[in-house]
Amino acid sequence: MGFKLIPTLISVTIALIIWFVIPVPEGVTPNAWLLLAMFVGVISAIIGKAMPIGAISIIAIALVAITRVTADTPSAAIKDALSGFANPLIWLIGISIMISKGLQKTGLGSRLGYYFIAVWGKKTIGIGYSLALSELILAPVTPSNTARGGGIIHPIVRSIAASFDSDPEKGTQGKIGKYLSLVNYHSNPITSVMFITATAPNPLIVDLIAKATNSEIHLTWTTWALAMVLPGIVALALMPIILYFMYPPEIKQTPNASDFAKERLKEMGPISGHEIIMLCVFGLLLLLWAGIPAMLLGNMWTLDPTTTAFLGLSLLLLTGVLTWDDVLTQKSAWDTVTWFAALVMMATFLNKLGLIAWFSGVLQTGIGHLGLSWIPASLLLLLAYMYAHYMFASTTAHITAMFSAFYIAGIAVGAPPMYFALMMAAASSIMMTLTHYATGTSPIVFGSGYTTLGEWWKAGFVMSIVNILIFIFLGGIWWKFLGFW
Repeated sequence: MGFKLIPTLISVTIALIIWFVIPVPEGVTPNAWLLLAMFVGVISAIIGKAMPIGAISIIAIALVAITRVTADTPSAAIKDALSGFANPLIWLIGISIMISKGLQKTGLGSRLGYYFIAVWGKKTIGIGYSLALSELILAPVTPSNTARGGGIIHPIVRSIAASFDSDPEKGTQGKIGKYLSLVNYHSNPITSVMFITATAPNPLIVDLIAKATNSEIHLTWTTWALAMVLPGIVALALMPIILYFMYPPEIKQTPNASDFAKERLKEMGPISGHEIIMLCVFGLLLLLWAGIPAMLLGNMWTLDPTTTAFLGLSLLLLTGVLTWDDVLTQKSAWDTVTWFAALVMMATFLNKLGLIAWFSGVLQTGIGHLGLSWIPASLLLLLAYMYAHYMFASTTAHITAMFSAFYIAGIAVGAPPMYFALMMAAASSIMMTLTHYATGTSPIVFGSGYTTLGEWWKAGFVMSIVNILIFIFLGGIWWKFLGFW
């Protein structure tokens, strides 16, 4: 069979119960309710890992077209079902994942990591900050947080830990490996907050916010980065210190780490031509995404972020840094485009059919009965949204299922739309800290065995509180200063 029987039966049963057993609520159309039943079934299948998420998404597209919940004619229904593939934000992430292949293929990502460790790696906490800084630099052009934290940074962590004989199999993980693996992981959610292109679901958030506000709020790459840079940097600066006190490494002085990194750099040899090209393309992407040429030379130099990503990939193909075979082998990129298109399509039509507005009204009414002002009411919604991630193994599934309704409800209870949009966006990455299954990076780092389950969950809960407080208070002040609310 191409599916797991138990998770599939559960997801199908849930969908059938919603459609056939639960009466269609007043104010909701039958088509909207049927789409909700399919949507909840799809999210349940994703959570239960009934099939790969891309395969589930293909089935979702087929179901939307077959049932004609969005249109009366077969041709219009399939156009609606495939409409997600026309969303530029989906292609921004897909193309950016392809670009990030260049960081791994050329070795530039590892070179940057080893370079920082060579400079600041004489103390364990210095290595921690080197890992965090490497994450930050790679984040804008590595929209797969799993590739960044698990594929680029984690192998460096394991190499350093091994050089100090810090090995879980020997019971010596406490020497340095436990601390570095936690810093490795907790850098990942913070850097994912800071750029639209730092994790795959961020463009989905941009899209959901725009739809919820009738495009009155449309977060650009620059606006997002400017809003998140100050609280993000403060969170990134505090995180290695907090983890250092929670789980102090036995080895605190590490002069060998600097020598180890220098030796690795020596083995890599001088920077190659392809690495230089990759670095130049990296810089060009950041300049264009930040809108610097347009600021200096006028609006004719403005490019859509997705156009910029296509330009970057084109340059890498023209220069031979990447080949078309490299692009074709980027399964995660094509997979992301597929499932993103399906989930965005379903979320879009749930909104168009009025289901999101109805559910937001239910939330608003429930909160309203508590008699709270907008500050505690919106905080309650924010925390309920974020800590619901204990029940999710996919940030995308969580965001698709809950973001719009909670955001609209927050605005309805009086929260400033821009402030609450940025807080919800921040919480959508901060929630990755919580569990060992929270996002793709977590099972990779946790699976290396440096921490126990209890240590991981304790660190995750503490860091979630620290991070959300930083964004609520410092972020709020910063966004007020910027005139965002």
